[in-house]
Amino acid sequence: MRATSPAESCHVMDPDAVLEADVVIVGARRDGQLLAVGGLKAIGPDHGELKSMHTLQEARGQGAGKHVLRALLKHAQTMGFTKVSLETGSDSPFEPARQMYQAHGFNECPPFADYVKDPLSVFMTRTL
Repeated sequence: MRATSPAESCHVMDPDAVLEADVVIVGARRDGQLLAVGGLKAIGPDHGELKSMHTLQEARGQGAGKHVLRALLKHAQTMGFTKVSLETGSDSPFEPARQMYQAHGFNECPPFADYVKDPLSVFMTRTL
């Protein structure tokens, strides 16, 4: 996203911030290669946010991203969250991700937490 979005519209966490922010990280591997990764961050006592979801281009459509998403949603339940939200891009390269989130019960919502309305962002949420 950093390559195609202005800085104010890029909300992906850099690796150091992920480690400092107490983010749960889940990855999917095949034959030792990391194919997909995602994070889960508490943004309230019962509200989690998916962070920095990414699947390698060559692994897309093979289920690695779905595996990570399902694992993160399961972990969110064990953490006592009743709601999980996310921010993703609004342009066409992010359409497959938005479809995956919708297929897993996410619906568009207004900006949450510290986010503000941004034409390059889509905000989504679901209850657990």
